[in-house]
Amino acid sequence: MFAVVLFLLCAASCVSASAKSAAAGPRLHNNQLYKFSYTTEVLLDKAKGSKEGGAGYKISSEVNINLVWRDPSSKDDQLIQLAISNVRIDHVSPRSGKKNILQGSTVESILGKNKLAALTKPFLVHLKNGKTKAFYSYWTEPAVIKNLKRGLASLLQFQLQTGKVVENDISGRCTVQYQAAKDQITRTKILDACKTSETGFTTHSKVLGVGRKSSSVTVFTLEDGFIRSAVAEETHSLAVNARRSTAAKVVSRQTLVKTGKEAGPPEVAGKDVASVVKSVDGKLAAVGIVAEKVKSKCKGCPTLFEHWQAEQKQLEPASLSKASAPRSFLALIQSIRKASKDEILKVLKSASKTSLPQVVDAVTSSQTPESLDAMIEFLNFTDAKGLVLQERFLYACGFASHPNERMLHALLDISKGKIGSEEIKESVVIIMGALVHKLCLKGGCNLPTVVQVKKMILEGPDNTKVESKVQVYLLALKNSLLPEAIPIFTKYAESEVGSYNTIALTALQRYDVSLITSEVKRTVNRIYHQTQRIYEKNVRVAAADVILSSNPSYMEVKNLLLSIGNLPHEMNKYMLSKIQDNLRFQLPASKVIRQALKDMVSHNYDRFSKVGSSSAFSGFMARSGDLTSTYSLDILYSGSGILRRSNMNIYGASKDAMLHGLQVAIEAQGLESLIAATPDEGEEELESFAGMSALLFDVQLRPVTFFKGYSDLMAKMFSMTGDPMNVVKGLILLTDHSEVLQLQSGLKANAEFQGGLAIDISGGMEISLWYRESKTSVNNRGALVVTGNVTVDMDFLRAGMEVSFETEASLDFITTVQFSEYPFLVCMQMDKATFPVREYLTKYEHVSSGKSSQLRKQRRLIVSGSEFPLHQENSNMCKRVFDSSW
Repeated sequence: MFAVVLFLLCAASCVSASAKSAAAGPRLHNNQLYKFSYTTEVLLDKAKGSKEGGAGYKISSEVNINLVWRDPSSKDDQLIQLAISNVRIDHVSPRSGKKNILQGSTVESILGKNKLAALTKPFLVHLKNGKTKAFYSYWTEPAVIKNLKRGLASLLQFQLQTGKVVENDISGRCTVQYQAAKDQITRTKILDACKTSETGFTTHSKVLGVGRKSSSVTVFTLEDGFIRSAVAEETHSLAVNARRSTAAKVVSRQTLVKTGKEAGPPEVAGKDVASVVKSVDGKLAAVGIVAEKVKSKCKGCPTLFEHWQAEQKQLEPASLSKASAPRSFLALIQSIRKASKDEILKVLKSASKTSLPQVVDAVTSSQTPESLDAMIEFLNFTDAKGLVLQERFLYACGFASHPNERMLHALLDISKGKIGSEEIKESVVIIMGALVHKLCLKGGCNLPTVVQVKKMILEGPDNTKVESKVQVYLLALKNSLLPEAIPIFTKYAESEVGSYNTIALTALQRYDVSLITSEVKRTVNRIYHQTQRIYEKNVRVAAADVILSSNPSYMEVKNLLLSIGNLPHEMNKYMLSKIQDNLRFQLPASKVIRQALKDMVSHNYDRFSKVGSSSAFSGFMARSGDLTSTYSLDILYSGSGILRRSNMNIYGASKDAMLHGLQVAIEAQGLESLIAATPDEGEEELESFAGMSALLFDVQLRPVTFFKGYSDLMAKMFSMTGDPMNVVKGLILLTDHSEVLQLQSGLKANAEFQGGLAIDISGGMEISLWYRESKTSVNNRGALVVTGNVTVDMDFLRAGMEVSFETEASLDFITTVQFSEYPFLVCMQMDKATFPVREYLTKYEHVSSGKSSQLRKQRRLIVSGSEFPLHQENSNMCKRVFDSSW
């Protein structure tokens, strides 16, 4: 027994001794100087590469590494010295002739004498168990030089065991996966999980956003416990989600290869690392292994005012339909983001009356504290004459790509102060709802200002008896998409005021299906089937839209089908068309509808042969691997042939995300007296009214009224010119993505992607009693520019690449109704004009001496115009309308 115990003790001691001697990371031998060749390079190119090669630079050198000190009690606790020498700088891709801007230059002329001296000055790294505990250099050294040294030091950090760890290096605090094999270690850094101090921002909508794929892999080959070679490659690919050909790639490579070994300096005596570092050089300091921020200085760049003077002509109203307008808008935003409040105010005060609204768009879209302060100081909300500028400011806030609490607080302060225009009072509250939604998406629902605004708009509808104010609070809640607002919408959906019903029901349709409760479903079914009281037709069809879009049950669908034939004449046709559109376009409810149609009581000739002019139709505007764009057109008429509701929607879907790009709804009521017709049931007492409501990029805007009341109607009838009324006009920042890519090599890439849209949406309604004809139109004009710019700026060297595309397009939706006979003739037209698409690629390189080179390529495509297809009945009707017009 004693022999067995003795054997086990001996075995345990042997295992313990073996464990103590096993290395955790790289180990250097004393009195040895390890000699390496080192290359670090960065390349900027298209996602799939290019024949001419990418823009970028390569820095090559020799590196000497030796052990300075080792803790006597632990072989893995080491202080190592690194010294860079014989530095060379080249283009990363071969260049010839004038394109080789480094030809004839020396390293000293490029870097400068001081930077070169700093780069070649030795530095120290404290390694413990293969991890960097401290990085010692000089505080006085330029940040870009210290970062290059940190990049080299990152190639000394690795462990010899397979596993996943969290460690600090130049990229920040990152999760790293190690895979160990014989004499080879593979280190994979999970870059998306790295925590850094330099954070960027991006657009809240994934459809309009930018996607990034990143990878970082380093392969170490070992020899005698230390590095024989280390090869690292880090790649970042960025692309616009809606058009992935607008993309850029950053590739960073590091190569450290052992070239020899010779006798080196002896180990320094000392109790600990701090005393040893001090004995080597008292000026050395632990400056941190994480990269420092590098402030790039723009030499010879124009001031904001100079930039504005150069761009001013492109932002005049006459240029807004051209791509040059949003391109100038994006460039101006970049300048404003670097400017002070006083500089911004100078531009605002100097702008012409016609260009000022566009300047307001640019300043507000910049979303800096200085730009917001400048706008608040510049605008006088007590002056009703400033309505146009005030509304442009508010809409730009609503479309903000990355709003913060400060912007919401500014609008809250405005709402509490004196406002000269009633329209602006309404818009402020409506836009605050949109900001609440965007801040909640970013996790800011509990911010003090957000909580305050939420309370105000949630309690608002019940705290006032004024109809217009209730509508405003409901529209703000519609923008906010707060789950807490669902019971409020459910309540107001059954209100006796038709405008409340419509807002509440269209708001419920925007919520995720998972939030639509059984109580909501019971309410919308009561409204549609009128089990408690009579509702207007447009309210009932809005309720039907909620039912069909909220995962309807078999019985809900069957009851909808059974109602067809018992509805007002035009509503019969509308519901039939809606059911057929669901089936044809394979909308979510189509599966349940097919099941319900197997019942012949629901599905018979009498029910499905109803005639009329109302319709619902969906179709594809564009389909590609990146983006699918769809449209829907819903038209509901009164029994007398006058338009009751027209609703046009455009959606964009990309990467499992959906964007409600546009909704233009025109509503009219109480117009039967014009043609001595009888109103439909439940609409006998309606006041004459026509108006338009627009939702743009998920933001509900303030509705526009064409006329209200019989006297206003008659005045407009005799003064009607047929010219459309503007609903929204301006410049919108659609895509806004900015981030700093800290590369393991020590270099930094700045990525900026922006998309600007110049838009003009107008609508009109024209009625001719003489010809007994009405015409409604929705006109959409726009110019879009999207740019992506990636730069690597080392102060002494700069390389960059810009990818962009631009287009100018128009889309018109016209409905013509002839009600001289019954059934009346209705023709709907949705026309897309021929438009160009231009793509640009620019690569550039620059050195501090002033030399630069640039490569620019472009491609132009023409997209043919077309009339979007609607159902066959519409085509037949259009032939009759135009034949009769002729």
